[in-house]
Amino acid sequence: MAGKVIITCALTGSGHTPSMSPYLPYTVSDVVDQGVAAAEAGAAVLHLHARNPEDGSPSPDAALFEAYGKGIKARSDVIVSFSTGGGTGMTVAERLQPVLDLRPELCTLNLGTMNYGSFPMIDRYQGRFKFDWEEPYLESTRAEPFVSTYADIEYMLRVVGPQTGTRFEAEAYDTSHLYTLAYYLDQGLVQPPVFVQTIFGTMGGTGPDVDHIVHMKRTADRLLGDAYQWSTLGAGRYQLGIVTAAAIMGSHVRVGLEDSLYLGKGQLAPSNASQVTKIKGILEALSLEVATPAEAREMLGLKGLDQVGY
Repeated sequence: MAGKVIITCALTGSGHTPSMSPYLPYTVSDVVDQGVAAAEAGAAVLHLHARNPEDGSPSPDAALFEAYGKGIKARSDVIVSFSTGGGTGMTVAERLQPVLDLRPELCTLNLGTMNYGSFPMIDRYQGRFKFDWEEPYLESTRAEPFVSTYADIEYMLRVVGPQTGTRFEAEAYDTSHLYTLAYYLDQGLVQPPVFVQTIFGTMGGTGPDVDHIVHMKRTADRLLGDAYQWSTLGAGRYQLGIVTAAAIMGSHVRVGLEDSLYLGKGQLAPSNASQVTKIKGILEALSLEVATPAEAREMLGLKGLDQVGY
């Protein structure tokens, strides 16, 4: 198992809107079908946000997470990670309720408050929005930061994790976030192995440069030692270049329509599975082996599918 690469697939997210791609899933059946197909293509972890099945708007509804989880579990042994990121305008309590109710194997832990700017996408899609909520939602990211305070982080570490048995996909958009994680590791509130997702190319976070990947890796090694499993994602057009470079350095990888709507230049990805298939082919061409869900569970110290609450 040493050296095997965990592929995470982020199916839908909360940043892109339905008008940007006809392939972005937002109905329950589409999310489940695309999730199962991504697992069959080689993903060991599915990263899930919830969306209103009528118009694709981001939703904190635990019933939707339950429907996704049950539908996927009935057809696959893939690991499911619930996002606690939600979307702009959601309270922390709303974002955490699905985890408390349904106790997934993984959930996200955003390591700091940040400006997450989706508003630059407005000009590209102006006049082509299918739903009334899309443009105001994107515009809201100009004024509303994503909030994750130290109190929020401590609540997740002290209450949510111990109460649910759910472990964390710790999201680091900047080296400062790694220092925050190291602080809580030193305090004994984070138990290794911690799954660290380093993120490059989002507006408001670290840029999509190989130098930054190297710096984040060196910083994580210095601060966290052998207490972590490292994964990487690249946003938008930087997706495949970033994750390939990171994989060569020893990283796990994340792809999916949350992070990029494209399979290649000017080519919309027809599904999440198509991106998984592409990165799996790249990994195998580099003589890197892809981890199964069972192998990923062991690497990440997860409780097992029989212990989830859905």
